[in-house]
Amino acid sequence: MPPVPPRPDPPAGESPAGAAPQQPRRGERVVRLRPEQTDEGYKSVYSELTRPTIGSRIRTGIRGIGEVMITFGVVVLLFAAYEVWGTTAVIGSHQDTLDQQLDQQWDQPDPTVGPTPSASPNPLAGNAIARLYIPKLDKQWVVVEGVTQKDIRYAPGHYPSSAGPGKVGNFAVAGHRNRATFWRLDELDTGDAIVVETKTDWFVYKVVRTRIVKPTQVEVVAPVPGQPGVKPSQAMVTLTTCNPKFDNYQRLIVHGQLARKQARSAGQPVELG
Repeated sequence: MPPVPPRPDPPAGESPAGAAPQQPRRGERVVRLRPEQTDEGYKSVYSELTRPTIGSRIRTGIRGIGEVMITFGVVVLLFAAYEVWGTTAVIGSHQDTLDQQLDQQWDQPDPTVGPTPSASPNPLAGNAIARLYIPKLDKQWVVVEGVTQKDIRYAPGHYPSSAGPGKVGNFAVAGHRNRATFWRLDELDTGDAIVVETKTDWFVYKVVRTRIVKPTQVEVVAPVPGQPGVKPSQAMVTLTTCNPKFDNYQRLIVHGQLARKQARSAGQPVELG
């Protein structure tokens, strides 16, 4: 059988017989390929190889950057969701544990009562010392001793150098500005109640002032708020947190003054419903 003669190239710009003309896509350049001869004849007549241009490469790069940014945005949204709901769940779990610890602690005999009373030691950092209620926000927390990041990770913390609950001076408490803690502290108005529960008593404070200060203005937790060195004559409470939300270049401060004291054995104050 005589060899199959090579098929001549069609004129430039024409499509081979039986082949539909192919239009190059935007941003691509068409390069013609020669036919391939095999033992069975011509395997293909003409093919088109497309090669990207500089413009198409730029568009591909922009598209890739866009996909990366979308992925990054999804990751940020997932992280934000965890900060809102995940952190709230974690703090709630730790608050339940602290609540149980506080009940167990209050069930123990008072070391200052008995035939041989002993001095009550200062609470250790991170230990539960009281419960804090804000009826307007329908919120309550166990308060721990200390205000380091470790101390207040899961609970509001008492400034160790400030007065105790109900004592003359300033019972100062710091808390993070997250949805599980002092997120809505800015909603408090003058006259709103802040209630503190100890082993023996309830202390009902009334908000007298809210303000925003710089982080360096530590005089807000002085025995007389804003007047360091002055001897106190009233029992106060001060709540501090970051401001604005999602940032910490300011501090939101809420001051309250003791309105009344009630024995814990008499039941909950009317402010708690």
